[in-house]
Amino acid sequence: MTEEQLIAGCKKGNRLAQKKLYETYSPKMMGVCLRYVNDRETARDVLQDGFIKILTGIDAYSGTGAFEGWIRKIIVNCALEYLRKNDILRDASDLENTYDAAYSDNQAVANLSAAELMKLIQDLPTGFRTVFNMFAIEGYSHKEISEMLQITESTSRSQFIRAKQILQRKVSELY
Repeated sequence: MTEEQLIAGCKKGNRLAQKKLYETYSPKMMGVCLRYVNDRETARDVLQDGFIKILTGIDAYSGTGAFEGWIRKIIVNCALEYLRKNDILRDASDLENTYDAAYSDNQAVANLSAAELMKLIQDLPTGFRTVFNMFAIEGYSHKEISEMLQITESTSRSQFIRAKQILQRKVSELY
């Protein structure tokens, strides 16, 4: 079944197409959820909520742009909604005297497996992890992040810089 057929089937409410859509995209989207919430059960809940929104709102997909990107955006928004609803981001604050440390040990980064990197990201404090994911992985600007998380742009920048510093220190400790 092609992606177009899958989308058309889901728009018609075809249960087999919906199941195939879930089976095709849920493993990758679970990874997205785990980057935002480090508890596997909560990530499953966020994933489930996201797929409900995807399947009930699939008529909104216009066919322009990557379908997987459209799905990812919904999943990210569900994760952020969960974090906001549970007031998990309340501790995000502007950090004074934050500097952007240069990281020169490229060999240590090259030695990291994807699983090790994922674990390091999951271990970041929630605010740092959220901003890091949104900026470094999802590609949002600090202005967009500030609007989505209802924080200042400088808070977004400092959270990102601090997340990078923590990750750099942890990578150095590993290697």
